[in-house]
Amino acid sequence: MAKTLKDIQKLIAEENIAFVDFKLTDIDGRWRHLSIPAERLTEATMEHGIGFDGSNYGYAPVENSDMVFIPVLDSAVIDTYAEVPTLSMIGDVRIIDLPSNRPFDQYPRNVAIRALEFMNEMGVADKMLIGPEYEFYIFDTVHFMVNSHHVYSELFSSQASWASDDEENNFGYQVAAGKGYHTTLPMDINADLRSRMCLSMKDWGIDVKYHHPEVGGSGQMEIEVELGDMLKLADDTMSAKYVIKNEAVAEGCTATFMPKPLGGEAGSGMHVHMLLFKDGKPVFYDPEGYAQLSKEAHYFMGGLLTHAASLCAITNPSTNSYKRLVPGFEAPVTIGYATANRSAVIRIPAYAKTPETKRFELRNPDATCNPYYAYSAILMAGLDGIKNKIDPHEKGWGPFDCNLFDLPDEEKAKLTGLPASLPEALDALERDHEYLTAGGVFPKRLIDQMIKRLRKTNDEISRIPHPAEFAMYYDL
Repeated sequence: MAKTLKDIQKLIAEENIAFVDFKLTDIDGRWRHLSIPAERLTEATMEHGIGFDGSNYGYAPVENSDMVFIPVLDSAVIDTYAEVPTLSMIGDVRIIDLPSNRPFDQYPRNVAIRALEFMNEMGVADKMLIGPEYEFYIFDTVHFMVNSHHVYSELFSSQASWASDDEENNFGYQVAAGKGYHTTLPMDINADLRSRMCLSMKDWGIDVKYHHPEVGGSGQMEIEVELGDMLKLADDTMSAKYVIKNEAVAEGCTATFMPKPLGGEAGSGMHVHMLLFKDGKPVFYDPEGYAQLSKEAHYFMGGLLTHAASLCAITNPSTNSYKRLVPGFEAPVTIGYATANRSAVIRIPAYAKTPETKRFELRNPDATCNPYYAYSAILMAGLDGIKNKIDPHEKGWGPFDCNLFDLPDEEKAKLTGLPASLPEALDALERDHEYLTAGGVFPKRLIDQMIKRLRKTNDEISRIPHPAEFAMYYDL
């Protein structure tokens, strides 16, 4: 049931809430926040919003950077990580205008709202359900430094095999590299912490499906959530990352969603399951289709695979992303689809058998993305595939019901891979972005700003000498 302002004010009184904290999303997908005394949350706040300067959030310049934040009452949750009793809310951003404020078209949540409206306008579906899988590492400590004369990073995990000679708190139950999947206690030293993360996520309105140790033996974890409405799951992704990081800090350790924090260990992705409904009926189900998927589902996959390279600039927007997307691990590097095959970009889970759960997952995204942009871009690529009836089989993209890493070299040579670097992905986005701007979903100036910012980041990182270069070249 939708919450009203009176419901929130009642909650504030019952819980002795002192402040209301508003969390806003910047262009990179980081939360920023501002707080007001709880008694200042009034009807005027809901009508006129709270003003702030949006020019510092990274978006492309607009004619007016003065914006207002409109709270989303249904997102209200007590922020247990604040010492002072605090109620947290997310919301939408509008540009101050006359006679009424208008939605800021670059704001991530507004892009997602517009993408769903566009889906409805096409008549393809009226609901998109998604289910992201959150993979991350937990480390005891992290140290890093980047300046002109000192560049290094150091991570420590007491469960990692390389901690076997640690003189403190060492019981000899380390996990070998790449052997962490579903390992049990006493090796799984973070089991209780993951459980606390999941309980806190439930308090934040996130439905957890399960949690477990992942492949990376040095502390890799996974929490998978139940399928839900695309916009809510975008909100929940922001909340989940907040909860996971803060629960780790409360435990005296640290959590990271970096795709590849460790060389030689499995990287962390954010696989995204997806399915569409129209009038309560599943759009992707057909008992006679390949893997019981309908033509619309295949066309949707065709759109994802057609635009896979440019999508990477949005779903994998960090230089570190491309240290994960390499052959030899479970991360996908080949543009293709298959059933129960983790080496393909699109995997169709064999266990999803009912019409209401028949779906597929896109395996290349990672959690450095802005979830609102990433989920919206995925939807727009799929809708473009349906609109243009792009058949992935006719395009030679599968189904690949084999391990692509085991193919003979001559067969591998025929496959198309994902971009090998962030610049390659940005080049693809520059060439291929019309599917994103369709229906005014992604403003062109937003895409241009993304490319500009990410190229600048890549250039800055590429100029920093890497410690490995000293090992390779110092004596030459």
